[in-house]
Amino acid sequence: MSVEQTLQKEIEESKRWVDTADGVYKRDLITRIELINWVLDNMKNPNSNSPICEVLECKMNETIDKINQIHDTIEADPLNGELRILDWIFYQVCSNEIKQFEKL
Repeated sequence: MSVEQTLQKEIEESKRWVDTADGVYKRDLITRIELINWVLDNMKNPNSNSPICEVLECKMNETIDKINQIHDTIEADPLNGELRILDWIFYQVCSNEIKQFEKL
């Protein structure tokens, strides 16, 4: 299964559960859908000069910087959830690129 297919499947699964979820779990599902769509759009963007792994790493670093500027744990919680989701996406996308590179 390709990385795009894996991400699309994750979007479908998240959409299926978002209607029955509530609270933090619902927020994380919505964030997951948004971030995966953002990654898929960036992967398909022919005008992008940066590889998707670099784009993801930059987004993760921006999120970490935001978290470090917040002193309230509750206020930082949504960003921590976003970072966990980005970490999962990064692993899915970039581990596949590494495997492709190793085959060469």
